[in-house]
Amino acid sequence: MNKKIYIALAQLNPKVGDIKGNVSKLLKIRDDLGKNIDIIALPELYLTGYPIDDLVLRNDFLDLVENEINQLASLTSDGKAAIVIGAPRRDKGLLKNSVFVLDNGKIISVRDKHNLPNTGVFDEQRIFSSGALSGPVEIRGVLFGLPICEDIWTETVIECLSETGAEIILSINASPYSTKKNDQRTSVAVSRVLESKLPLIYLNRVGGQDELVFDGASFCLNEQGKLKVQLKDFEEQVLKIELSKKENSWIIEDNIERISSRTESLYKSLVLSVRDYVLNNGFPGVVLGMSGGIDSALVAAIATDALGPNLVKAVMMPSPFTSKESLEDAKLASSNLGIEYSFIEIENGMNTIDKILNDFKGPIVPPGITEENIQSRLRGLILMAVSNRYGFMVLATGNKSEYAVGYATLYGDMCGGFAAIKDVWKTDVFNLCKWRNENKPVGFLGPDGIVIPERIITKPPSAELREDQKDTDSLPEYDILDGILKQLVEENLSLNEIVQKGYNAEDVKKVSMLLSRSEYKRFQSAPGPKVTEKAFGRDRRYPLTSGFINWN
Repeated sequence: MNKKIYIALAQLNPKVGDIKGNVSKLLKIRDDLGKNIDIIALPELYLTGYPIDDLVLRNDFLDLVENEINQLASLTSDGKAAIVIGAPRRDKGLLKNSVFVLDNGKIISVRDKHNLPNTGVFDEQRIFSSGALSGPVEIRGVLFGLPICEDIWTETVIECLSETGAEIILSINASPYSTKKNDQRTSVAVSRVLESKLPLIYLNRVGGQDELVFDGASFCLNEQGKLKVQLKDFEEQVLKIELSKKENSWIIEDNIERISSRTESLYKSLVLSVRDYVLNNGFPGVVLGMSGGIDSALVAAIATDALGPNLVKAVMMPSPFTSKESLEDAKLASSNLGIEYSFIEIENGMNTIDKILNDFKGPIVPPGITEENIQSRLRGLILMAVSNRYGFMVLATGNKSEYAVGYATLYGDMCGGFAAIKDVWKTDVFNLCKWRNENKPVGFLGPDGIVIPERIITKPPSAELREDQKDTDSLPEYDILDGILKQLVEENLSLNEIVQKGYNAEDVKKVSMLLSRSEYKRFQSAPGPKVTEKAFGRDRRYPLTSGFINWN
């Protein structure tokens, strides 16, 4: 028996909590599609946005969800596309992460997420209850299995759907980005297809939400596990696909978009996260300290690409230790980006604080870390004052390597509302700068050409808080530092295991100690986008106070 069905994959960017706004976006798209479509599919928890955390515990929130679902269902009596949409629901005193099928003016079926992730950034078991294993749902004459995100990461749910007659798997997802995630998703999906012999449609959301960024990159595999449809990454897209069943086999027309390389996807994820965090929180723009170093230059480029030059302000705040080269580089980088550049010296402030400390009753201490931190905190104070006066949000510019070992000043350069490269290793910072100087993706709002001066990329990194200071005075070379940190943070290896991989024992001990001692700093840091396999924060949770040291 021959069949044909047209599905619109709506890879959209819902805003958490904006239920009516998310519905309005859906209805406009559905109207634009007209009647030449059978199903419009939306991502996991599209109606509310994801993750919703404890918003979903409010009864008034859930009342609104139910009301909008019922209204959406009634609208499907118009003969246009059926709607497959993710939303939370109350079920006999329990909360479920569900997918609703709306057609012919009613809710024709509901399926609940069975596998609730409880690792890394996910703690769905805290909020939701697991749904039962369920069979397929008939939509427009075709039996669809409707697993939700984590449900396809093990065999059980797809096996049940296959055994109960599903013809096509339509999986709705809210799967956050990391640099390895797309390959992992594809591998899992191929495994499920080869096990079930069913075509699989993988629909993911896109957009930044607090510490998570979603890359979209939705796709469709045929019954042999071959990629037939690939949507764009990091962009909203609505794509109409056609599936035709002939002689017991589903034929899917090829429609494949290019997926970004690792460095490209990393840069795009940072741009998207900054754009959505700033705009969705209603800030008129951002301000950051422009030091002449590579981290602030990269953050300035990301912000400009996300928001446009008119919404980005850079402030150079030199001390007596700021080099002539840094002054020149900061100004040139700002000019290349076309952003507003201000110059505020902090020496008078340093002298004032020094006088206050000299008047303080205590032992005389030679200049050192105190004076270094005063510089950083004065800069943080100035940036926060600018933010308070003009409403622009402060972007922190520290990278993951610095946050890991505490090479950042609490209440100083860690000040800010959002830390754009908080989860980016220093070695990746260099790669991102080089990539952006050679590329400008469509839709980015910054200028073409070289935006980060070459000298910023090639000169030895320095905080410039004392005379002739270099980062390597306090830390191993960044390729060594990042190598050790990745083993500690992402692989959870012991110190001896890391030494056995060829790293110097003293370096490993020092880095491990710094990592442990800096937990309290990271706990107080601004949020920033998760882009690696294990980010600091809700992805990696360590006690602030711990006496654990193990050299075995």
